[in-house]
Amino acid sequence: MKKALILLGCPESPAQTPMALYASHRLTNAGYNVTVVSNPSAMRLLDVSDPEERYIQKKTDIESCLENLKEGDFDLLLGFVHKDAAVAYFVTFYHILNTKSIALIFEKDSQLLEEFENQVKENTEAQIVSARAYHNPTPIRVKLDKAIGSLED
Repeated sequence: MKKALILLGCPESPAQTPMALYASHRLTNAGYNVTVVSNPSAMRLLDVSDPEERYIQKKTDIESCLENLKEGDFDLLLGFVHKDAAVAYFVTFYHILNTKSIALIFEKDSQLLEEFENQVKENTEAQIVSARAYHNPTPIRVKLDKAIGSLED
């Protein structure tokens, strides 16, 4: 079975947690064994949002994952990017894993959104899925559906 890693950023954006659950669901249905990696606060939000682990069965903290991460561990990297730090983590994971990667970039400020897109473009060859969003996950979901759909084809 193919393996996907979902990399979450700081949980400041209200759209991140529902989108992480949704992305895990979609990737699982597309045939991926999904692992979510995040900081402790994002992990706690996932634990509360999915207490029976119906959508996310494998979770690990970002530091432990980085210590043991190596090329070939995953077939897909899906990174949630909505802050400078998230760009740095995505680029780091991208270069370690050297695998198919999707940067899910979202931000309410269009200037920051463009800045994050440019940083990812300059430092990776990842597919970029970008939407101006913060509270409402729908713009992100619509674009992510297209990206995941292309994986299934």
